[in-house]
Amino acid sequence: MIVVAGEALIDLVPQGAGGDAGLPVLAPRLGGGPYNTAVALGRLGSPVAFCSRVSRDAFGEALLGGLRAAGVEVAADGLPVQRGPEPTTLAVASIGADGSAGYSFYVEGTADRLFEAPDRLPEGVRAMSFGTCSLVLEPGASAYEKLMRRAAARGVFTALDPNVRAGLIPDADAYRARFRSWLPSVSLLKLSQEDADWLSGTPHEWLAAGPAAVVVTRGGDGLSLYTRDGTELHVPGEPVDVVDTIGAGDTVNAALLHGLSARDALSARALDRLGAEDWTDVLRFAARAAALTCSRAGAEPPYAAELA
Repeated sequence: MIVVAGEALIDLVPQGAGGDAGLPVLAPRLGGGPYNTAVALGRLGSPVAFCSRVSRDAFGEALLGGLRAAGVEVAADGLPVQRGPEPTTLAVASIGADGSAGYSFYVEGTADRLFEAPDRLPEGVRAMSFGTCSLVLEPGASAYEKLMRRAAARGVFTALDPNVRAGLIPDADAYRARFRSWLPSVSLLKLSQEDADWLSGTPHEWLAAGPAAVVVTRGGDGLSLYTRDGTELHVPGEPVDVVDTIGAGDTVNAALLHGLSARDALSARALDRLGAEDWTDVLRFAARAAALTCSRAGAEPPYAAELA
């Protein structure tokens, strides 16, 4: 089983003008980077569980319903989704002319910030995925960090997508230092080129700190891979009419984990043994999956049958 740990929230996505004073009409969409990753893994057919704290409000119920519909376990032994009376986090999206998405967040007093690290992990956990707002917003951030370090110490494969939301980070230098402190506990680091630029580092610097592999996404220009043994690969993006990019990076996370799991490569040692041909196939699969997500509004990752 793959466990995805992090926030579930509601994206408010513009649907065109029509509101008061010319304001855009906003449609609620199920979202959050880790949430999207879990849904994408479920749709691809990977056994997956979600680890988070979700509100008991109507949005929270809808989020849990979306997980169940995708086949994501929300009551795994020893790791049930935590619930709380606080409201669900909201992310108001803005869509650029090229389909790129920006966000404003409403996070004060919301349920996912109060996540507490579980006492144990369920048996059969092969990998855990972390990232996005959940590793920024306290006190939950420290709980997720504790869980990541505990999983890594137990030998569980760990994937990290920082998915930087600069507007939520009050001290950039402190966050960059904290990010570097996570790397010894990370097996696979995936991040966008924008994240890499903001974090002011290079794949080779990050590889030296711990991960077995680093994948950098470059939008329509594709994905690049860097490994500890010096392998560097690049696959182009899949041509697609972009509606928006919401959830594209999260889909890449899921596709990478799904592809590596299919090759029994969810360990740092297995990544070191993975050949260029296998890596190329995994990266191309991730590029195709992300392109399908970009072809429709909101975070709607593809099902396995769409990628067959």
